[in-house]
Amino acid sequence: MSEIKFSPEEKQQIAQKVKLYFREELDQEIGGFEAEFLIDFFATEIGSYFYNRGVYDAQALMALKVDEISGSIFDLEKPTDYQK
Repeated sequence: MSEIKFSPEEKQQIAQKVKLYFREELDQEIGGFEAEFLIDFFATEIGSYFYNRGVYDAQALMALKVDEISGSIFDLEKPTDYQK
């Protein structure tokens, strides 16, 4: 897996959310530099956990959909008369 990177627009939006959280929940003001520093820290240090959770969720959804498709294909089977 490569390093988690955000576009400048995404990073700006995330930084605004971090700044808002600090202001509303922690009663602290932080600047854009500090917010971006935190984003980089979290992306580097714990981003893989969130990424992997997304991969696991995607795998579970894919398995569910494959089961649904298999069932739909099985439903296409035509009855046969093998009784003598």
